[in-house]
Amino acid sequence: MTTLLAAALATLVFCAPGYPGGAGDAQPLVSDFASAAAAAAGWPAGSLAAVYDPTEEGGVKKLENEDAVLAFVPYPFFVEHSAQLHLTALVQADVADIGVQQRWTLVAKAGRVTSPQLLAGYTVLSTAGYAPDFVRHSALGSLALPADVKIEPTGQILSALRRASAGEAVAVLLDQTQAAALPSLPFASELTTVAQSPELPVAIVVVVNSRLATGRARALQAALLKMGHAAGSGEAMEPLRLRGFVLPKLPTRNGR
Repeated sequence: MTTLLAAALATLVFCAPGYPGGAGDAQPLVSDFASAAAAAAGWPAGSLAAVYDPTEEGGVKKLENEDAVLAFVPYPFFVEHSAQLHLTALVQADVADIGVQQRWTLVAKAGRVTSPQLLAGYTVLSTAGYAPDFVRHSALGSLALPADVKIEPTGQILSALRRASAGEAVAVLLDQTQAAALPSLPFASELTTVAQSPELPVAIVVVVNSRLATGRARALQAALLKMGHAAGSGEAMEPLRLRGFVLPKLPTRNGR
């Protein structure tokens, strides 16, 4: 019994703030992925559990638990919480229809924002709005937001874009998928690009607070790098829209 309890203490936390999907819907998918990853790494069966949380607050709380040794998080979450939670990148995800990197695009009412200073008093809405450090220092390239700009999270991107096109003091930060869909909107001509990020990681698997021994971490890293190419691995990865993993290539943020 003691051995079984000890094996269950290793947990992989999936956290995806701002995106649709409840914990109940995702739980079987992340559990299957954790089992496949552990088996590929040569870990004992049942030694890696997985939990899913669609909220920033819930994800942070779960990662503070001692059994949370790994996390699968979007890059904005990593930027916002890597120092606080001592997150160390293990691999970078290759996401279906996106790839390993993406650009973020800030849009606003056409003709309204012709210089960064004119964003004063605006609110930036985004699925990544829970991560203001990411928005200010990673997602906007060289554009510096005025100090009084508010940054807020939203899962209602279409509604946010309508508000911006109507002339409200709102700018919307879009991920690559959202930006690609923008031209199809009937009011797309009312919006213009204000800034765009360099290419940034989409999502990362991280070790939490050095809780995973170096040898086990290396074994898992090697296994994940092979999973996209291994026979049968698609059954655990495709439902999560994953094609595979690559070694992490993280940008330098303002010298940090």
